[in-house]
Amino acid sequence: MTYKEIKTMIESFGLPYAYYQFPDNTPQAPPFVVFYYEDSDDLYADDTNYQRITELTIEFYSYSKDFFYEDLIEDALAAAQLTYRKSEQFIDSERMHETVYEMEVLITQEDTNGQ
Repeated sequence: MTYKEIKTMIESFGLPYAYYQFPDNTPQAPPFVVFYYEDSDDLYADDTNYQRITELTIEFYSYSKDFFYEDLIEDALAAAQLTYRKSEQFIDSERMHETVYEMEVLITQEDTNGQ
């Protein structure tokens, strides 16, 4: 996948989204999505980075457990053939439910305009 394809997939959720965080003074009411590239674990061969492997995290926030949007997100991940780990928690201080999807993505093309 390219960074642009990942962004397009996230846009397909039909929710407000931001890379890492929304800008200051732009509070968002749930539901919304935040995504970011947390880490990398590239495959090395012949003294070079043979394959870029990037850790993608997608965080979905809602006021309560939202099966509709979780199914929509999981269907999009399945359509993109991405396997993921899913966890969730309730954030008492924010009175929000958070569902986190973590996955490794093979970046096939550099696209710095994809954020």
